[in-house]
Amino acid sequence: MSAASVDEVIELYEQFGGDPYDEDVAQLAHALQSAALAVAAGADDALVAAALLHDVGHLLHLRDRGAPGGDDLHHEERGAAWLRPLMPPSVTAPIALHVRAKRYLCAVDSTYLDQLSPGSVRSLALQGGPMTDAEVAAFETMTGFHDAVQVRRWDDAAKVIGADPAGLDHYRQVLEQARQR
Repeated sequence: MSAASVDEVIELYEQFGGDPYDEDVAQLAHALQSAALAVAAGADDALVAAALLHDVGHLLHLRDRGAPGGDDLHHEERGAAWLRPLMPPSVTAPIALHVRAKRYLCAVDSTYLDQLSPGSVRSLALQGGPMTDAEVAAFETMTGFHDAVQVRRWDDAAKVIGADPAGLDHYRQVLEQARQR
């Protein structure tokens, strides 16, 4: 089943966003912090929406009564697929690529791995670890790879306990605008 409306997406965050999944920060707080970082960077509506929704696949897993475990759940692919009928590729492509962007950054930035949260380090091992040189070269040719890297950086920075970003309703219009692109 796919997302049918912005209301359905917001309801998913309202219902399951309180779960911290594999981090210390709850999913909704993490999403809102990611979106706030995108706004502060001057990103367009599509990239703000991607930052907000990048981990929606985790919420889908929770909705379906899953729990974090030792397997790579491919949340990036599941989330992008769920959003595809509702959102354009400018939103879904960075979501689909944000895990690969983590693997990419681990391969090309010698300081990046040290900045990852413990949850991101754990999932990196399940996701294949740093990219090989061939994977780096292939990733750099993908449409939207730059946006995915930016979303990944906001994702990494959006794990601040006690941060107070704008609430979910603040982003409703952003999601509607991104949807119409």
